[in-house]
Amino acid sequence: MKRVFDLTVILLMSPAVLLACLLIGLAVSVFLGRPVLFRQRRPGLHGTPFMMIKFRSMRDDRDEFGNLLPDHQRLTRFGAFLRSTSLDELPGLWNVVKGEMSLVGPRPLLMEYLPLYTTEQARRHDVRPGITGWAQVNGRNAVSWEEKFAYDVWYVDNRSFALDVRILWMTIIKVLMRKGVSAEGEATMSKFKGNA
Repeated sequence: MKRVFDLTVILLMSPAVLLACLLIGLAVSVFLGRPVLFRQRRPGLHGTPFMMIKFRSMRDDRDEFGNLLPDHQRLTRFGAFLRSTSLDELPGLWNVVKGEMSLVGPRPLLMEYLPLYTTEQARRHDVRPGITGWAQVNGRNAVSWEEKFAYDVWYVDNRSFALDVRILWMTIIKVLMRKGVSAEGEATMSKFKGNA
């Protein structure tokens, strides 16, 4: 039922989404250059890697040693707008169509975090990752990693069709309010370094 719901919603949204993707893609190429899309391996269901796609929201500026500069130095005003409105996530709907993600579920984080989770936190991978999730509508990046993982596991234990609909509705409200986009003092959120 969840898979059918995901595909039905995407099908109904497809004309608007395709137009938005075309316009945003053109804007990204103008303001940030190419490539337009950001691709990165992320852990999916049971931690199985997949290639997640988003619109690029940062420049590729590097220091004299070839290392990427910190996020806050590479995030432009246009990129910050894409992130605050979650428009950078639109290409991820293709990951949903392919069955690698769902509309609702724990957000796919970095592969390097996998060995850092506790057994309880790792349960966030018992379901497909999502474009949005319970943690995103309860603070997004403004809550601690521990709180975020607790929200993710709570979703795994309490997931239902009604809860998914509620999260999607709350996501629209949160995006319009642009709350919790970044952690305090961060362009996005600091890296997870394991549990104390």
